[in-house]
Amino acid sequence: MGGVLWHREPLLPAARRHHGTTTIIGGREYLNFAVCDYLGLSLHPSVIEGAKAALSEYGTCVSASRIVGGELPLHQLLEKKIAAFSGTEDAIVFVSGHAANLSTISTLIGEGDLILHDEFVHNSVVVGARLSRATILSFHHNNLEALEKLLARHRARYRHALIAVEGSYSTEADIPDLLRLIELKDHYGAWLMVDDAHGLGVLGSSGRGVAELFRVDARKIDILMGTLSKSLASCGGFIAGEKSLIEILKYKAPGFVFSVGLPPVMAAAALAALQVIENEPERISRLQANARFFFEEAKRADLDTGNACVHAAMVPIMAGGLSCVGKLMNRVSARGINASPIIYPGVPINAGRLRFFITSEHSVEQLGAAVSVTKEELDRIVRSAPHHRHAAARSRATA
Repeated sequence: MGGVLWHREPLLPAARRHHGTTTIIGGREYLNFAVCDYLGLSLHPSVIEGAKAALSEYGTCVSASRIVGGELPLHQLLEKKIAAFSGTEDAIVFVSGHAANLSTISTLIGEGDLILHDEFVHNSVVVGARLSRATILSFHHNNLEALEKLLARHRARYRHALIAVEGSYSTEADIPDLLRLIELKDHYGAWLMVDDAHGLGVLGSSGRGVAELFRVDARKIDILMGTLSKSLASCGGFIAGEKSLIEILKYKAPGFVFSVGLPPVMAAAALAALQVIENEPERISRLQANARFFFEEAKRADLDTGNACVHAAMVPIMAGGLSCVGKLMNRVSARGINASPIIYPGVPINAGRLRFFITSEHSVEQLGAAVSVTKEELDRIVRSAPHHRHAAARSRATA
């Protein structure tokens, strides 16, 4: 990859086993910061027992679309629980988070409509927008002045308009101004869609997401998307909103109508995880304290955290180009730290980074060690860079 010798393949790593905050890769144990098990629920006894009970009762698969015979009471219970937890009227569960976004957008929006999305919004939103055949305009990341200018210039020419953002950006670790977004969508007669995949279980005093963080009634978000695969320790995605919205999706969204229903084990795991979140609010507090500690330690170490804010549970450490990201990943890996690299085209070409996903289960010692190791290795890379050596030589010559 561009001349960089990766210590291991970054996208398809060797077979591994997770043990909470550590993972085994190639027979070696690493501190694990590469997965989004924000609340540590993938190993929670209640979640595991819920999954086992569903496996015994229903088997491994429903083997059909829910609309033609794959419907289970578990699906309905999960959707009611999601709606109640998120503060919306109803919800629908998809077998894939990517499919949830893609199917929803392409079902609700079409030719003659307008989609305006943040430039860093998730791929599933972008692909759904393209499939809709609507006019698509993107605005600079979190620049709501630019969004308003686009709305003022273009909104009147289109039947429907959709504004699509994330509640907490998975590459940037920052959060949009939800209050302003609601003002704009109301003023210009648009729908607001928020992909809160990295907000659920993370943001707000009880982990209900970006709406709770801003103390906003979640019903003011027209289309609220979430995932089951992060804080809820399962797999799949959901859309929450008004009953009329959910009714349309249940009979028209191709990712629901023409796809197998969520496996019973996954539905039961997510349902149990939601219950644990309500029963053990200290997990939210612990996660938020850990995320704040890591963020502040990185700042104290003079590491570049990009656009990250203190509320997110992912902290990026900016490295630059592909070569530097590769070297940094190799070096921290050699010292027992497993982080998540992200490079172009996932981010701008010279804005590569390592992402550290913080969980409620990490210890302060583990978090501090990750910051220290990353700082030491990044400093070594910078000192060994040709431009750094040339600058040092010029400094000596001047002296």
